[in-house]
Amino acid sequence: MSKYLDGENFAAALVSGIHCVIADQETLNRINVFPVADGDTGTNMALSLGCALPVLGVSGDKHLGTLLAAIADALLDGARGNSGAIVAQFFQGVSDAAGELTRFTTYTFDKAVRLGSEYAHDALSKPREGTILSVISAFADSISHQVGREREGDFGELLQESLEKAEQALAATTSQLEVLKKAGVVDAGAKGFVDLVGGITAHIAYGKPEPRPDLAVAGGLDAVIQTAGVDEESQFRYCTECIVNGFDINRRKLREALSDLGDSLVLAGTKRKARIHIHVNDPEQVFELAREYGDVSAEKADDMHRQTHSTHTGKRRFAVITDTAADIPDEDLERLDIHMVPVRLQFGDRGYLDKVSITTEEFFHELATNPNHPTTSQPSPGDFRRQFQFLASHYPDVLSINLTSIASGTYEAARSAAERTNARGKVHVVDTHNASLGEGLLAVFAAECADAGLDIETTLRALEDVIPETRAFGLLDDLRYAVKGGRIPQWVKTVADLLKMQVIIRTYSDGRVASGRFQLGRHRNVERFAKYIGKQSPTDRALHVAVGHALNPDGAGFLADCLRREISNIHRLTITEIGSALGVHAGPGTLVAATQPYVSPAELGT
Repeated sequence: MSKYLDGENFAAALVSGIHCVIADQETLNRINVFPVADGDTGTNMALSLGCALPVLGVSGDKHLGTLLAAIADALLDGARGNSGAIVAQFFQGVSDAAGELTRFTTYTFDKAVRLGSEYAHDALSKPREGTILSVISAFADSISHQVGREREGDFGELLQESLEKAEQALAATTSQLEVLKKAGVVDAGAKGFVDLVGGITAHIAYGKPEPRPDLAVAGGLDAVIQTAGVDEESQFRYCTECIVNGFDINRRKLREALSDLGDSLVLAGTKRKARIHIHVNDPEQVFELAREYGDVSAEKADDMHRQTHSTHTGKRRFAVITDTAADIPDEDLERLDIHMVPVRLQFGDRGYLDKVSITTEEFFHELATNPNHPTTSQPSPGDFRRQFQFLASHYPDVLSINLTSIASGTYEAARSAAERTNARGKVHVVDTHNASLGEGLLAVFAAECADAGLDIETTLRALEDVIPETRAFGLLDDLRYAVKGGRIPQWVKTVADLLKMQVIIRTYSDGRVASGRFQLGRHRNVERFAKYIGKQSPTDRALHVAVGHALNPDGAGFLADCLRREISNIHRLTITEIGSALGVHAGPGTLVAATQPYVSPAELGT
């Protein structure tokens, strides 16, 4: 019999509970239909709770109050998705109630769980029954009822009975929300919380801690009900999150202001640190508003529409993801469900997510007018891991197509994230030795292979052949941006301006992005650029050609016409805007083109 729960035992029990959630993440993803059927609740809860494991694994004496404060802070920093944010706020309440306690009695545990339940409900602008909140309430109410009968009872018995009440509340969620009833499932977030309580109870009541699962051998999910109601797509596209750090954050006013921007709002945290979760169409509106209340960090925006579509496309045997250094036409992104991890931009003290919280047009306007030259930073391993974890729970393989490793650490960040991804699917990370449109052509090629139903091994072999023959070229209109970004020295610009030269940059098969040649004078510069590309392109096979521009659509159209005259074997030609990864060094007016031998995915599969 155990009437007390100290920091050491609480930590061990919570680790067991978190392991249960991680083990069940694929099931949680597959039954995720509320508030949006984007299939990521399990991934979000596993990643969110997983952030507490390093805190729980620290050796030495564990003071309960100090431990809970560290857990609450780690969960707030790492919370992902609606349910992750709610669970983080639940533990914030538990921590605040515990204060400086060195151990829980059942009486003080009751007070902590009740405050946690109140915090979780207060985090939502529109609490709904039939969700994780209902299960948290049932769990807290059961503990209060038992402690009311016996103030100093046994923790094992307390948790066993409360787990049963939570499981009953979970079963009831199916009939409480119409979307759950239609799908014939329980609420995914609610089930995740029951998993957490189940693991905690197994350790305390039965001495059977849940080991960390090996999801590489997980299986047997065919019987899990596929998400229904997927036609009920959210009117908002981006699941948007960020952290606000301030001295006295007025969360009531912040919540009221945010509620006008979208739905599924969860505001967790304290007066000094708050995490925002909301579904919106314009993530930058959220970040802009948040800046009025403090310093903003950890901005994130996931495309829920693309997640929903990709997880319900049965013919594809692997998913394709790339970084936003790849320039890809919107129609190809939509047609092929290519996922993207955004590069991060910084204009002075103002940060953006490339192609998510700032459009290409807005970026080049800022580039031309902002006195602060922007810096770009590669996505962090955590940015990649979140999306890898989600996709690898839905596909047996995930293919990450990344910017050349010579020019950026993006490839290494993706590779590091792949090694740490804990899901059933395997993540394959490919160095394209390319950039901009060249990287984009390779991502499109991989996605077309997936769309044709090819397996990952066939696609990887095909990529090995096509990568060395995919080339990108850029005609820089103004070298001042490359000088500001430190890519070329000032004297090169001085000489180029004096001699009226334009620089052609290109990618090489070893992954370098460097100058290919200089063009003297500006007369017929686009025609000469097209002729240079034509001479570098094979003539014995059909080609995919991509044309890109930086706020220069007329120039792009003219370049496309010139390329059609120079290259007679074009199978397909697309035109799109280029993004910040190249644009930060190239500037407005830049024209880019890329070529790639055409390979039919259908023929590869025969």
